[in-house]
Amino acid sequence: MTITYLKTGKPDAERALDDANTKASVEKILVDIEERGDAAVRDLSSKFDQYTPKNFRLTDQEIESLLAALSERELADIKFAQEQVRNFAQVQRDSMLDVEVETLPGVILGHKNIPVQSVGCYVPGGKFPMVASAHMSVATASVAGVPRIIACTPPFNGQPNPAVIAAIHLGGAHEIYVMGGIQAVGAMAIGTETIEPVHMLVGPGNAYVAEAKRQLFGRVGIDLFAGPTETMVIADDTVDAELCATDLLGQAEHGYNSPAVLVTNSEKLAKATMEEIDRLLQILPTADTAGKSWLDYGEVIVCDTYDEMLEIANEIASEHVQVMTDRDDWFLENMTCYGALFLGARTNVANGDKVIGTNHTLPTKKAGRYTGGLWVGKFLKTHSYQKITTDEAAAKIGAYGSRLCLLEGFVGHAEQCNLRVRRYGGQNVPYGEGAK
Repeated sequence: MTITYLKTGKPDAERALDDANTKASVEKILVDIEERGDAAVRDLSSKFDQYTPKNFRLTDQEIESLLAALSERELADIKFAQEQVRNFAQVQRDSMLDVEVETLPGVILGHKNIPVQSVGCYVPGGKFPMVASAHMSVATASVAGVPRIIACTPPFNGQPNPAVIAAIHLGGAHEIYVMGGIQAVGAMAIGTETIEPVHMLVGPGNAYVAEAKRQLFGRVGIDLFAGPTETMVIADDTVDAELCATDLLGQAEHGYNSPAVLVTNSEKLAKATMEEIDRLLQILPTADTAGKSWLDYGEVIVCDTYDEMLEIANEIASEHVQVMTDRDDWFLENMTCYGALFLGARTNVANGDKVIGTNHTLPTKKAGRYTGGLWVGKFLKTHSYQKITTDEAAAKIGAYGSRLCLLEGFVGHAEQCNLRVRRYGGQNVPYGEGAK
């Protein structure tokens, strides 16, 4: 087995130090929000976003004014993308059925899918106005039937971004706050004098937002740990360096710490892609960001076989995996750890990010080993129920239950069962002895 790294990123120890510093900063800020509420949020907004409006929540009039700032084409594009997301989310919702079954005569078991009752959606937008993130969280929660959807998004160049606000509003949010970063996530989860806390937080963000969600998990539910964007290109010599380099840098521009990895069985393609990346960084308007990510987090891995490519890809478990090979469906059948797959040269990660209809809030930092991405099912809780409708069933289940409780030493549990045997089965079972 031969796996060669032509390029590596920051050592794991340096990445761990970055994570530790982020953790400490977030912990301090969340305590401040807990103690000072709206005052802390206002101070943090002033410090990090230089934004101190009279009210962080937008009024209906302000929302309408922002929508009016968009052209008909811009609104139509937003609505088209949102329709694709809603359509696929509805298909997914329709696949989730409530069930009820009579497992034994008189014994009925079932489950119901109930929407989370309040959700806070974080829509990033400080560096780039993330219009599409509103579709993924707000519109999907709306399809799930969540009765209270609130959304926070940071100001863009000191003001609410009209396109982002339009997407949030059209997606179905009931409350919209212009607020970013840790203060937004903390306010939604903890609550303040003016913001009622939610039951669940969703949406991507930078390392600080991801860490805030991690620390708040348990107090509220979260969708997943969605940190800085990750992308992987799995390619062979059926494609060229321009495609590979473009797909890597297209995601590296998200931030200064967005891993981009090429996995290939062609050393020629690997070297050509590295050269093409250097060329593109000379002309890409976002080269300052993409170049830093590529320098610190970019990797190029050359394997001998497709099996080795598959193994390393599953080990890395990248958020986005672009597959461009002579056997794309083979990777679809055999990949087990990833956020989302983008199969074939005709598609690309930007399709999924913006318009195609699948959800782009996806697991990062190897979380794809144990969870998929955000989808309509994340906003639904599956709750079971049971009922016994006949005396015969109550006595039969009670007898089994009593004996099994005593097997574990739970006398009080057993008596719950014995009482039903006595009452509905006519058997006189002494306290603590167990139904015969």
